[in-house]
Formats: sequence, C-alpha cells, structure tokens
Amino acid sequence: MELLDIVENIREMSKTLRADPAKSNEELKQMIISLNPNVRHQVIRAFAIYFQLVNIAEQNHRIRRKRDYERSAGEKIQPGSIEDAVLKLKEKNISADEIQEMIQGICLELIMTAHPTEATRRAVLEIHKRIADDMIKLDDPTLTHREREILRTRLLNEVLTLWQTDELRDRKPTVIDEVRNGLYYFDETLFDVIPDVYKELERCLDKYYPGRKWHVPTFLRFGSWIGGDRDGNPAVTHDVTWETLRMHRQLALEKYEQILRDLRRLLSISTNIVSVTKELLDSIEEDQKQIELGPEYLWRNKHEPYRIKLTYMIKKIQNTGLAHEEGESYGARYHSIDEFIKDLKILDRSLRSHYADYVADEYIKKLIRQAELFGFHLATLDIRQHSKEHELAMTEILASIGIAPNYSELSEEDKVKLLHDLLMDPRPITSPHQEYSESTREVLDVFRIVREAQKEFGVKAIRSYLISMTQGPSDILEVLLLAKETGLYQRNPDGSVVCTLQPVPLFETIEDLHDAPKIMKTLYELPAFMDSVRAMDDVQEIMLGYSDSNKDGGVVTANWELRVALKTLTDVANQYDVKVKFFHGRGGALGRGGMPLNRSILTQPPHTLGAGIKITEQGEVLSSRYSMQGIAYRSLEQATSALLIALLHRKYPEEVQEEERWEEILREISDVSLKKYQDLVFGDPDFYMFFKESTPLPEIGELNIGSRPSKRKNSDKFEDLRAIPWVFGWTQSRYLFPAWYAAGTGLNNYYQGKEERLEELRRMYNDWPFFQALIDNLQMALSKADLKIASEYANMVKNEEAKQRILSAIIEEYHLTTDLILKITGQQEILDNVPVIQESIRLRNPYVDPLSYLQVKLLLELRSLREQGKDDVNLLREVLLTINGIAAGMRNTG
Repeated sequence: MELLDIVENIREMSKTLRADPAKSNEELKQMIISLNPNVRHQVIRAFAIYFQLVNIAEQNHRIRRKRDYERSAGEKIQPGSIEDAVLKLKEKNISADEIQEMIQGICLELIMTAHPTEATRRAVLEIHKRIADDMIKLDDPTLTHREREILRTRLLNEVLTLWQTDELRDRKPTVIDEVRNGLYYFDETLFDVIPDVYKELERCLDKYYPGRKWHVPTFLRFGSWIGGDRDGNPAVTHDVTWETLRMHRQLALEKYEQILRDLRRLLSISTNIVSVTKELLDSIEEDQKQIELGPEYLWRNKHEPYRIKLTYMIKKIQNTGLAHEEGESYGARYHSIDEFIKDLKILDRSLRSHYADYVADEYIKKLIRQAELFGFHLATLDIRQHSKEHELAMTEILASIGIAPNYSELSEEDKVKLLHDLLMDPRPITSPHQEYSESTREVLDVFRIVREAQKEFGVKAIRSYLISMTQGPSDILEVLLLAKETGLYQRNPDGSVVCTLQPVPLFETIEDLHDAPKIMKTLYELPAFMDSVRAMDDVQEIMLGYSDSNKDGGVVTANWELRVALKTLTDVANQYDVKVKFFHGRGGALGRGGMPLNRSILTQPPHTLGAGIKITEQGEVLSSRYSMQGIAYRSLEQATSALLIALLHRKYPEEVQEEERWEEILREISDVSLKKYQDLVFGDPDFYMFFKESTPLPEIGELNIGSRPSKRKNSDKFEDLRAIPWVFGWTQSRYLFPAWYAAGTGLNNYYQGKEERLEELRRMYNDWPFFQALIDNLQMALSKADLKIASEYANMVKNEEAKQRILSAIIEEYHLTTDLILKITGQQEILDNVPVIQESIRLRNPYVDPLSYLQVKLLLELRSLREQGKDDVNLLREVLLTINGIAAGMRNTG
C-alpha cells in the first residue's frame, strides 16, 4: 500500500499543478527527488503501465462507440463508412460502369516498416491483446454475475502479469525478430479483416447498384519493408531477405491449411442426400492419380466429396511449403496461387449447384479473396538501399571491364549517357569469374535474390526497389542496369522489353523535392528507361519522404513542398502518358507526416492519385491501428471510404475558386517559415548541442527497439542523424519542436495585424482541405507540447547563454503560433474543434508530467556519472523505463 500511497500523492499533486499552472512545481519536484531508488523504480513502472492500460481502454471505447452508433442509428449511415462513400457516388449519379472503371486502376498499398518507434515488446503487446479481448467480453449484456466475476478475476491476473513482465528488451531485436513482429499483425488481424473490407464494399455496391455481379478488383493490400530495407542497416543481407520471404510464405500456407481444415469439419455434405457437380468429382479423380495419401490422411467416407477434395487440397498446401526445401521436389503441390484458386472455384460452383450459396458466400468466397490478396507470398516485400551503394558498386564493375576507369567522377550527363548505352546493349557487364569487393558482391547478390524470389514465390513477391537519397537520373539508371544483369530487365531480339523490378526514386530533402521533376523528365526522355515503365503497365512509382523534408525545412515548408512536388511530378508524367503511383513515406509522429490514414488520402490533390497510393505504416502506428480487429477494420474502412471520395473528386473535381491565390499565399508563408526554421536549426552553432543536451537523444539509442542504427554514418553531424531519433527526442522532452516550430512566424508575416488578411486565412481554413489539415495538425502538436515541462529539460544544457537564447526563441515562437492558430480557427482553446482528443490529452498530462520530472533527474545523474567515466546499469534502466512510459503517454512518439 505504501507504493500506492506514493503514486496517488504524486498524481494528485500533478493534477493540482495542471489545474493551476501559476502554482510552483517545487513541492512535486522535491517529492520526486526524495524517492529512494527502489521505490522510484516502481513509481516509474506504475505510471508507465497506467498508460498502457489507458491506451487499451481508449481503443476498446472506440469499438464500443462504433457498435453503439450502429445499434442506435437504425437506418442512419455512419459518416466515414464505406456505405457513406458509396451513397455519395450514387447521389452524384455515378453509374455502375463508371464505378467499375474508377476502382479498376486504383490501389491503396499500406507498407509496414521496421522503423524503431515502437517501444513496446511483443510479449507485452500479447498481454495487451488478451486484456483487450476480455474487456470486449465484459460489454456482453447477457453475462451472468458469475461469468462477469470470472472475467474480472482474469483481467486482474493479466494486469498482474503485465506488472511482473519486463517491459524492456534485454537486447536489440534482430531483423528476423522484426519480421516476426510484422507477421504478428497479419496473423492476428489483417488476414481476416482485409477481406471483410472487400465484403462490405461489395455489399454496399450490391445495395445501391443491384443487378450487377460485383467482384471488386484487388485495390487494398499490405506490403512490407521489414527484411528488405537495407538503407543504413548492414544486418539486412540478401540471406535475411530470402529468409523473410520464406517466413512470409510459411505463414500464408499455415493460414490456408487451418482454413481448409475448418472447412473440412464444416462441409459434411453427403451425396446420399444431394448431387454435386461432375467437375468436382473429376477433380477428385485427378487428385487421386497424382497424390498418394497414407491411411492417416485418407478420408474414408466416399459419400462426402467436399471432405475428400479438401483433404487433397490440404496435402497440396503442405507440399507447397516443402517443395524445393533441401533439394526435394514435390509434384503434387500448388505451383501458383492460381491453381489453388481454381480448386476453390470448383468447390464454389458445386456448392451453389445444390443451393448451398450461404456456405459458398461466407466461407469459400472469403478464402478466394484471401488467396487473391495474399497469394503464397503474403505481402509484397520492397527492397531499399542508399544510392551511394549502387554508385560504388557500379564504379568497381565498370573499372574491372575497362569501360570507365572512375565512373563516380564522371559528370551527371556523362553517367546518364554511359548507363543508357549499356542498358540498350544486350551484353552483360559482370562476370561470375570476376572477383569483386564484399560490398559489390552483396549489391549484386540482392538482385540475384530478387530474381530467385520472383521465380520461387511469384513475381508479386518483390516489385519495387527504392533508392534513398535519389539526387540525379543516374541513381535510378544504375539500379535498372544492375537489374539487367540478373534478368529482371531484359531486352529481347524483337525489341520488346520485359521488366519485373521497378527502380523507385525516393526524394527526401527540400532540395531533392525541387529537383525531382527535372530528374523524372530526363528519365522519361530516355528510351531504355521508358521501356521499363511501359513494361510495368505505364506506371512509375515515386516515393516522397515526409520525415527528412520536415527535418530539413520545418513542418510548413515540408507540407507545402510535398504538395508542389505531387502536382509538378504528376504534370511531368502526364506529358509522357505515364501514371504515377506516389509512395508517401509518413511516420507516426506529427513531425514526420503522421495523421489519420483517411485524412492523409483526402489531403492529396485528387488529380495526383494516378495509379494509386502507397503509404508507410511505421512503428507504434502498427499496434495502435492493427492490433485489434475492430480498430483495424474501422481504420481500413475509413481509408477505403476516403479513397472512393478521392476518386469521385478526381473524376468530378470540385473547383476551389480561390485555390490559386491561396497557393501563392501559402508559398509566401512557407518561404518565411523556412528561413525562420533554418536560421535556428542550421544557423545557430549551438542548436544541435542544445538538442542533444535537452532531450534524451543519446539514451534513446540504448533503448533496444530496432535493429537499425540511429545514424546513417558513425558521425556526430546533424545531417547524419536520422529523422526518427530527431522527432523521438523532441517528443520525449515535450517540445514537439519539429511538428510546429516556425509556423507562427510564417503565418504572422502574412497576417501583419490586418483584419482582411485574417479573414482570408479563415476562408482558407474553412474551404481548403489542405490548409485545414495543416492547421489542425499544428493544433494537435501545440496541444501535446508543454513548454513548462520542456524548460525543465532545457536546464540540462550546460551553456547557460545558449540555453537562454534558444529556449527563449522556442517559447516565443510557441506563443506566436498558438495565438495565430486561435485567431484563424476562431477557437477559445487549442483543439476546441476535437473535444474528445482535447479531453484525452488533458486527462493524460498529469500522468505524463511525473515521468518527465523523473526523466530529467535521472538523465542528470546518469550523464554526470558517465562524464566521470562511470556507469550505473540500474540508473540507465530507470531512464529507459521513463522513455517507454512517456512514449505510451504521448502515443505518437516518432
């Protein structure tokens, strides 16, 4: 009880301080400082676990609210639902043929990444899921008193287990650990939830467009970077990529086998009662010729053909997993997913022949959809590598055959000409007899693995090769030439070209975004490159980086420049009849482009939808969106609804008459904001020191949450720091600096106290979705930031003059930005427009504050020890626990 009393005292003090901000926090700080280490450790854990439980409760409440809405709404349609979007299409008199055409060429791909911002262990996530499942059961009104008590006892036991489970990893996760973590979401939710989204869309289309047999093409799917993203991560080798693909297939096959076994129990239909199709009986006869089943497998009741057929299908699925393992070859297996779907369709047609349509619709149709979505590869794996690695490999290869003694020193024009000539030449530039350096061998081995993977797991297993820090056309052509070396890009004697791997440029910095249209125009002018695009159905994927552009230019400029890039890149592609698929590299945090999935789709200019959208789903976003089926479904339902609305706006644009003028205004705001941001971040020589000393940046690297280093190189330069620890550090210390800084100066430069200009900004906010999203994201960041707490972190900065100068600049900008946001929105307080989130943050802050005070005290102690050449494992452990706790409290951490 002593611990409970201490925690309650701290909590009450913190709440009192929040209720009266003018009150001194010295009493709370003194209480925290006076805690003895044993009790302090438990206090930190108590607050951290509280947030874990609160997050589960909030997610469950979202599911409860949705169910309550559906129960009470009757015939009313929920805003943001799929039915809401289909009804809007119907009301706009969009015909069934137009809808079919609209959804035929569009896709939404959500890409899991291993970006290390998920601070929660897999073991802890599994406890969370058990708690969430039991909480949902508690909502059942038919529970008896005894059943309710049993559930409460079980919940208390799970909370006890959580309290007694170590929330810190004792080692960094390996890449394969990260692959397993990603597969967890496919296994727990996505394999079942994604088909349900398709089912709901088809139900709504049937309802509003009857008389047509709807089968929605595959438009929504998940992919992954985990095991393929080698940019700055030497642990991701070609062998790891192969093992990743093997694990993907293994899970897909296990899921199919389990479903087939469930179906075999279900389909006890007997030919003594009904007749089945000859097609089904013929297929069973064919299976019997090819597959010899042992007595333990053979289905003995010859009058139950579905069970017999499913037994053979189970055996073929098992053989598919065993094929090519250890040199064995199995003839009676599925050589492609199409063969599996063919068998399923035989079952489907036979069931419908004797009126078992419900079984066909409810079970077989869903399994067919799962097979179409996941194949035997489960998720398409993207490869990513830094452009410099390809240049170094190309320099060595071309020098070894005497084509270019020092390729890397050529001008960009000469590089492009040389690479294009080599692409047009069918002869290879590498030899199996040539000895290359280890790094060049690894680069080449990756392309060989891609080739093998496409043969073994299907062409869809790997389709995109992303090039980080693309700064010129040669960066893309180098990848295409390396693809040519392994048969991924082939020029046939008749002039036709086959290309099964697309080089994807990643434009990250502000300068790169400016150069992007010119780079792509140069590429589109090259026959060899355009041949590769034509071979990929005239689609070119282009990735835009939200994190590095934000780190480089601040939140306003990053958002503006990304919008400009979307439009200009689309315009350039249209000139060459190329459809662009934009890949949005968004993080979970506000400073890395984070926002709800549906809003991120709707803020994209509709005419830039091109051939579809890809969006990264990173770190803690995965657990917050996809760990529970109800939340996963709602998130994907809203995304689908947003995609349909975006397609509608693309087909029938709603002209915002003043948008052109508003864009000019925002350009001015961006220019001023950029200068303000860069003057401090790059212009002040003490700024990086201030960041490192006033945030837990050095210690975040010791939290074992990712296999990838926090820096691209082993350097202490700001430019080599990754965007993730940059944002994570500012979030931990409650500044949230990257998510709002310099916005106020930019807005104020336009406003200048003139009422007519304020009215213009208000119209922009009310009538322009892009500007509204920008302002609302700023609101979210300002509401989560706390400059009083951040000032405590600033006290860790040793240089008093630099501390005062930089902190004063940040505080002044915070108040200016807050003031301008309130003027534009007409609100009394930040986030008045979203009271649910406002209240959630208000309730959370008193619980985050003690962890922040504790973190500052512990960091000062730990750093003081380390300056003396000493260390304290327990002290570091407490620091890491506070990082975990604040991450849970702040939600979107990095």
